[in-house]
Amino acid sequence: MRIGLIVGPWFPVPPERYGGTERVVDALARALTAAGHEVLLAAASDSTCPVPQMPGATTSEPEEIGLTLSELSHVIKAYRAMDHVDIIHDHTLAGPLYSHRPRGVPVVTTVHGPLTPQTAELYRDMAQDTGVIAISRDQCSRVHDLQVSAIIHHGLDLSTVSVGDGKGGYACFVGRMCPDKGLLEAVAIAREAGVPLRIAAKMHAKDEQRFFHDVVEPVLGPDEEFLGELSDPEKYELMGGAMAMINPIQWHEPFGLVMIEALATGTPVLATPMGAAPEIVRHGVTGFLAGSHQLAGYVEAAASLSRAECRRSVDEHFSAERMAADHLTFYADVIKQFRSRGLPAEGVLQENQSQAM
Repeated sequence: MRIGLIVGPWFPVPPERYGGTERVVDALARALTAAGHEVLLAAASDSTCPVPQMPGATTSEPEEIGLTLSELSHVIKAYRAMDHVDIIHDHTLAGPLYSHRPRGVPVVTTVHGPLTPQTAELYRDMAQDTGVIAISRDQCSRVHDLQVSAIIHHGLDLSTVSVGDGKGGYACFVGRMCPDKGLLEAVAIAREAGVPLRIAAKMHAKDEQRFFHDVVEPVLGPDEEFLGELSDPEKYELMGGAMAMINPIQWHEPFGLVMIEALATGTPVLATPMGAAPEIVRHGVTGFLAGSHQLAGYVEAAASLSRAECRRSVDEHFSAERMAADHLTFYADVIKQFRSRGLPAEGVLQENQSQAM
């Protein structure tokens, strides 16, 4: 199968540090190629993913994220370069709304962000001629009249992730510097449990910097260590040495890649039961799910959970190979229906049953 993958022009694939969508697309591209398929990637020009990339790609400044001109210019080039593929998987917002698609090539898209009333309206329009993939059951539940064709959980390339021993004597927090990620709650949980907390967080945008300097930094004490933003090897080393990762999210996060990253290192996850967390963390097996004010009571218990079982849960449910296999099944169905009726897959919700936790 010849597959075109499109991602925004702002960050390389894979990302140097922070970048959830780019990380997922990188893992998907590699796994599809390993499975024997041809992949053409349209991404930022400084991408290093080892698959053929769209000629003439450029890189836009991160400050231009969300600007129509920046994204649309990129996707127009991408669609022109993909007139020979069997299917296009577009991870941008503007692309699936672009009317000048290659004739005879079906398009699918993944909803990477929250389904707000505003974004749901856009995806309703897309669903008329585009297969829409959700990344969790919880994400789908946020709206009830959006035609979603498949639910496919994210996967992780496990080849570079080792299982740690968890004997560092600390808990960790990894995420973005914003209130929704629950950093203040993580600090409170670690303090109540009496364990040091090591914090790795992305802090590029002005609002993230403001939140850190005005809200977070003043409350940090001697038992909290802020490490900044880490590379992947540094992040996995941090996670692998932790007795638990504290992830008290304060919003309905559509997935939560950081949780499967921690589990891949063998580290249990303590999370609030919001968003997709209940689809990732098995309470009492790979971590614990509870309200922010209750999680401190689970820190000691988390340290005694099986690290091998945490890793096994990712091997079985959240590997890049599983993600690619789910996509290939969906792609084949979309192509078949498109060729027989001239339309992408409609009306039939597909979900990998092996992922039911």
